[in-house]
Amino acid sequence: MLLGCDFSSAPTRRKPVVVAVGRAHGGDAVRLDRIETFATLDGWQQWLAAQPAWVGAFDFPFGLPRELVQALGWPLAWEACVRHYAGLGRAELRSTFAAFCAARPAGGKFAHRATDGPAGASPSMKWVNPPVAWMLHAGVPRLLDAGARLPGLGGRAGSPRVALEGYPGLLARELIGRRSYKSDDPQRQTAERAAARADLLRALQRGSPRLGLRLALSPAQSAELAADAQGDRLDAALCLVEAAWGAARSGSPGPGYGLPAGMDPLEGWIVSA
Repeated sequence: MLLGCDFSSAPTRRKPVVVAVGRAHGGDAVRLDRIETFATLDGWQQWLAAQPAWVGAFDFPFGLPRELVQALGWPLAWEACVRHYAGLGRAELRSTFAAFCAARPAGGKFAHRATDGPAGASPSMKWVNPPVAWMLHAGVPRLLDAGARLPGLGGRAGSPRVALEGYPGLLARELIGRRSYKSDDPQRQTAERAAARADLLRALQRGSPRLGLRLALSPAQSAELAADAQGDRLDAALCLVEAAWGAARSGSPGPGYGLPAGMDPLEGWIVSA
């Protein structure tokens, strides 16, 4: 089973965690089977733990920049670092990160992971717009508690539940450039963004030349993804394609799953970057 997850660190019924569930279809496609939604983090974690085997791409960072961790004197072993991080409250983390940034020059306030550049991703220590630091804080410990294995980092050795760090923006930019296709603000859910979603869906169904994969959808599924102006279902589907790309390379050298052999075992890597 393949999973693509659009994540929220504080889900609600109106803004749930969204999981696209699918499977490989032939040698060049991934078929979307269904969409699952979770209004609580506990419900999401319990569902992941109940599935016997999966490879999933999750839209939140799996690690912090090594430069930041070293500067703060936190554990340099990945799981110990993640557990330490998860044990700190958001207010303390916010002040700690703000102090770190304040001591740095303009234009280089945030520390970055090695994967941020190739993926075009926000720094994983960023706590606003988007608050990916809180996503890491909420998501990674729950993946560990669900019995997942995170290749190249840690988790439950030999587990058939394999979690990869995904990033839907990486694939979306390949297919439609930097056009905006979603917004949580109803005032910004414009016709232009709806047209961008439609173009992105058509491009996904034709296939990504870089990944060599296309997304197989029914007309009803395509309409459902296009109608979601927040883009959560579409982002989950983008992550599903990235999960399929990684799963097809599970036996690749190094950590496997298409991850680079030289990836930093503290920072992690975005699959397909």
